[in-house]
Amino acid sequence: MHFACLPEAKIGIMTLPEEESKHCVRVLRMEVGTAFKITNGSGKIFDAVMQEAHPKKAVVALSNPEKGYDFWSFKLCIAIAPTKNNDRLEWFLEKATEIGIDEIFLFHSFHSERRQVKPERLQKVLVAALKQSLKSRLPKIHDLQSFNQFVKQDFQGRKFIAWIDGGVTDLLANTYKKGENCLVLIGPEGDFSPEEVALAQINGFETVSLGQARLRTETAALVACHSLQLINQMK
Repeated sequence: MHFACLPEAKIGIMTLPEEESKHCVRVLRMEVGTAFKITNGSGKIFDAVMQEAHPKKAVVALSNPEKGYDFWSFKLCIAIAPTKNNDRLEWFLEKATEIGIDEIFLFHSFHSERRQVKPERLQKVLVAALKQSLKSRLPKIHDLQSFNQFVKQDFQGRKFIAWIDGGVTDLLANTYKKGENCLVLIGPEGDFSPEEVALAQINGFETVSLGQARLRTETAALVACHSLQLINQMK
């Protein structure tokens, strides 16, 4: 079943934006009468039928809104320093959306090699992953900010900082408890500086390990995301 995204989706006749229209008509080759699904990215999935297969302003009829399957009782957030190679950050965004994540925070720190991102491009990656994995909720991605600004923000739940250090032996999977809201901080390729870790701890972050393997930034972020989802799905 084909999937499209329309944030303002509601029951009735609606026109898709140009980019979504082009994808439906040119790429998916939908015709008048084609049935598919549309999500609003906020938890609802609608039945859709193509009314006018126009590549710039396709018209659809929406009905039967249903709650998506991708709801959970906890909040899962990952904060990640953008990688030098932007493709690696986009890979993380795609896979984390497939696995299931609520919010993604971007920050730059002492060892960061990338201090600029293209928000529009990253949003497109999230939307594409949402549609591919048939999700109903689009993860929220926040603007890039400094590490010092980020760690001082309030968060209602457990806060962890994954740090590669011989003195850090507590595993995230053993420290985190099922059902807890959780925010995991993942550093850049050069890891966090000791001063940054100290600042994070002052602001309520707990140091944890993701295991013995030395992981790249995007891999570490995905391991954290998957571990938390898996723990919460276990009986």
